[in-house]
Amino acid sequence: MSLAIEEYMSPKIFEKIRSFSEDKETPFLVIDTDTINSHLDNLVQAFPYAGIFYAVKANPAVEILTLLRDRDVNFDIASIYELDRVLSLGISPDRISFGNTIKKSKDIRYFYEKGVRMYATDSEADLRNLAKAAPGARVYVRILTEGTSTADWPLSRKFGCQSDMSMDLIILARDLGLVPYGLSFHVGSQQRDIGTWDAAIGKVKVIFERLQEEDGIELQMINMGGGFPASYVTKANDLATYAHEITRFLKESFGETLPRIIIEPGRSLVSDAGVLVSEVVLISRKSRTALNRWVYTDVGKFSGLIETMGESIKYPIYTGRKGEVEEVILAGPTCDSADIMYEDYKYKLPLNLAISDRLYWLSTGAYTQTYSAVEFNGFPPLESYFI
Repeated sequence: MSLAIEEYMSPKIFEKIRSFSEDKETPFLVIDTDTINSHLDNLVQAFPYAGIFYAVKANPAVEILTLLRDRDVNFDIASIYELDRVLSLGISPDRISFGNTIKKSKDIRYFYEKGVRMYATDSEADLRNLAKAAPGARVYVRILTEGTSTADWPLSRKFGCQSDMSMDLIILARDLGLVPYGLSFHVGSQQRDIGTWDAAIGKVKVIFERLQEEDGIELQMINMGGGFPASYVTKANDLATYAHEITRFLKESFGETLPRIIIEPGRSLVSDAGVLVSEVVLISRKSRTALNRWVYTDVGKFSGLIETMGESIKYPIYTGRKGEVEEVILAGPTCDSADIMYEDYKYKLPLNLAISDRLYWLSTGAYTQTYSAVEFNGFPPLESYFI
């Protein structure tokens, strides 16, 4: 693919990463921490009224957590393992939310004993577990949202509940001695349709009003989740446009005095900071008349590129080669036929691309190293460097 680096990241930063990478054995991920700081600055400026809870699952590297700790960011955590890592860095439990609605009772108890007091839920069974293992805790109920099909990585069906059930759960939380704190939603990761926030906020407003009027329950918080964009091949609006529209939606529903607003960026904070460096292992055609070459790299679905599943996330790919290009099929190195990244969507790579050439996968700082398999086919997990 004829790629203009400046469309996706600073050419200066890319050259810094490429220079750092020259003597390293592929595959590996390089994260530029200055880019994370810059993206955080943009988020704070775009949403000055919102509390930021970093979605640790996007990239749980100590280097990133430490940077965000020192910038007074809070943390959305999905497991006891993420919790232990965050607490080990001296982060106080009042900066933590247990955002996973699927959790064991013993894990709830563990969080509670460590001092965490804010929990997500979306079912009666989980809520009753919270009442037993985390008495008096603040809970927020995650609701289902429509329009997630316009996200590159949808998050529908598995998480959240319908509006009527969310109200039942809020009332039950009160009756069980918990603090009914608020509602949450997630419009899907890498959501390109900003209007999905409007529909979700409108649904939240109705629930707020009905609980206040019918049950005397005044909710205090809206957790809007993530969904903000990284710089992939499929373009999205810039963050400022998202923020302007979402702020307008909030004020149309709630006026100038907003509830407490929380956002949970992950991808939008760290993805653009990363470049995954891989090597071409093999180039072949399946027949003499085959139209497309197969390009096999030493990184694939099981070594960090799982979000190419269904060809959902399309990473910008750079090579140092120039000249004429043709469409190729991109596949990984493992002995699994599912390890094909792009077959329907054809990347255009140079005709003079050769075995041992390097491919630079841009915007790979999120959901890559953390998804890398431990030992499939014997390959080690993806190495990461921070500069």
